[in-house]
Amino acid sequence: MSIELQNVNFTYPGTDVGVTGIDLTVADGELLAVIGASGSGKTTLLKLIAGFETTNAGHILLNGEDVSRLPVRDRQLGVVFQSYALFPHMTAWQNVAYPLKIRRTAPAERHRLAVEALARVGLKGFEDRRPQSLSGGQQQRIALARALVFQPRALLLDEPLSALDAGLRGEMRDEIRRLQREFNISTVHITHDQEEALSMADRVAVMERGRLVQIASPRELYDAPATRSIAGFVGEANLWDGTVAAPDTVEVAFGRLATAPHGLAMGSPVTVLVRPENIQVGAGQVPVNTFAGTVVRDRFLGAVRRYDLAIEDSVILGETGIRGSIDIVSIRPEDVRLLPA
Repeated sequence: MSIELQNVNFTYPGTDVGVTGIDLTVADGELLAVIGASGSGKTTLLKLIAGFETTNAGHILLNGEDVSRLPVRDRQLGVVFQSYALFPHMTAWQNVAYPLKIRRTAPAERHRLAVEALARVGLKGFEDRRPQSLSGGQQQRIALARALVFQPRALLLDEPLSALDAGLRGEMRDEIRRLQREFNISTVHITHDQEEALSMADRVAVMERGRLVQIASPRELYDAPATRSIAGFVGEANLWDGTVAAPDTVEVAFGRLATAPHGLAMGSPVTVLVRPENIQVGAGQVPVNTFAGTVVRDRFLGAVRRYDLAIEDSVILGETGIRGSIDIVSIRPEDVRLLPA
């Protein structure tokens, strides 16, 4: 079941806040993560798809059917909220069965389907427990089972892991992805966690100020962001102002950097992107892009070490597993990305 948005526009009454000109397709069985800073419009986008808000213009289609004016219930979408929204007075199976109850499924069938759904999310034997007696991860699984029990047309996830601690988030990321693939259900996953988006999604959409600014695979988004702002938002990044000095060279504040051939005009202003993990400690095998400096900030993060190497008034941010001293670094030309200034 595909989800398609065609030139969708929405503004909250009395404000200029909303989304503008959204064109987006989520393929059958695809998981699309939507990321962006607070206020970028990502949750508004989910509300429009779900039907909690109604578009001012444009169309929302489910498998080709225009549902832009249908109420929430008639869209038949499974939604998992950040707060889980479980009923505290109901048992686990009763919470899961609630969507079936309002659809007037027979009681015995409701119970059977709810118990089966709980087993699929790893909660067999928890059917009669109430939410307050369960962990955050177990409550999250109940919310997922409830969203999937009535075989929805698509699944919408609104920052479902934000309330969990770091260790449990990793476990639940894998569980959500497993279930999404098992059900082969088109999914829109709203999140502020870039690592979550990159690790789970087939594609990632980035929103800024109510607009979609890039949609790409996780690898493409990280390696080839469309703009400086996206590069700075997705992961750690060295971003330097530069000027094209040759077909394979760019000038930055601390010297010249050899690049892969780029075809940009001489003198063009650019933003130079180098990811910290691509900063090599020591002189490279090729005698280019080697710089000496002084470590002015050093952070031990366990598996990696993140450091700032000062070169005059400039700083190179690097990541390495090396524990020893660092005073020379190098950058391979193919790891230098040039973005619009």
